[in-house]
Amino acid sequence: MIKTNGYSQSRALFAITKASFRAIFANPSAIIFSVLFPIIFILIFGAFDGGGSTSYRIALTPDSDTTSDFYRGLTQTPVIKLVAFDDTLQLNQELQKGKLTAVVQILADTDSTHRVIVRSTTASANTFGSFMPVLDYIRLRIEQANLSETPSVIHIDPPLVTEVRPYRQIDFILPGQLGFSILFSTLFGIAFTFFGLREQLVLKRFYATPIHRLNILLGIGASRLSFQLLSVTVLLLFGHFAMDFTLHQGAITFFEIIFMTVLMLFLLMGVGLIFSSVVKTDTSIPLLINLFGFPQMMLSGTFFPIDVFPGWMQKVCQVLPLTQFNDAIRKLAFEGVPIWSCWSELLILLGWTGIIYFIAARTIKWE
Repeated sequence: MIKTNGYSQSRALFAITKASFRAIFANPSAIIFSVLFPIIFILIFGAFDGGGSTSYRIALTPDSDTTSDFYRGLTQTPVIKLVAFDDTLQLNQELQKGKLTAVVQILADTDSTHRVIVRSTTASANTFGSFMPVLDYIRLRIEQANLSETPSVIHIDPPLVTEVRPYRQIDFILPGQLGFSILFSTLFGIAFTFFGLREQLVLKRFYATPIHRLNILLGIGASRLSFQLLSVTVLLLFGHFAMDFTLHQGAITFFEIIFMTVLMLFLLMGVGLIFSSVVKTDTSIPLLINLFGFPQMMLSGTFFPIDVFPGWMQKVCQVLPLTQFNDAIRKLAFEGVPIWSCWSELLILLGWTGIIYFIAARTIKWE
């Protein structure tokens, strides 16, 4: 047991943690915002099956003939959206998730004859069934428009459909709800807690005792961290057992998600410390939290993919910490990649954490 001049630092740390943890459960709104509301959102958004879509996202293979009439027919069809990928791995991942309707290959047999090969997966079953008639319509339209001596002839091969693990709506929604839950509950909890302790001169009294400043921060932070991890555990178990949320490697994936959550919680606790220190009244705290939180909630893939935004805005989205958290959780849960494969997300989150605590160390006020 660590002692300083007869004073037990570890016992003081435990006492602060215990008291702060009790204070969290004494406030019913903390449980409502951290657990009940996300469960309601999961039930609502998880009920959507993505059916009835009239838009088809397709990708062309690099060797496709982009000078052909059939290619022009694809680009002129409003319900078809052509997307490009930097590498084949990313393309196949989107196809396995059902985010792509199909991959199309246009091969030129002769100047006037083309062969079309279509590849898809069972994850795109909700859109692929109606996509093939659209291709037939494009083919007929081109052949009827070319009634010259050498009309265009287009052969569409029978589609190649690969059986894959289904990518359900809940596999997208639940990671976003985890981020939504810890974002606002942590910011509100930390910011109001530290502001209240400072205004009531509790922090000043703590500072007059032999207890280290760091232990004060760790004690209150540990209680908030424990509570948020408890709420994340409840949401993960509820999503997995009640709504069949995918945990690709079971318990291993679960603990990898918990690790990512701990990192995100440390980042958010730093933001809460900054907000509690720079405001003069508690009425300003919600304004700062909303300015920080709502853009991330809308731009970080919480409720819908960020690829619905223009290209320049997607680049902005990729810088946000909540985007990195959501992307990492989805990779771990559905794709089953090891946590070290999420190195880019980890580096960005660590970068944000370093910047935030650098600012917090220079703005935090004890009285």
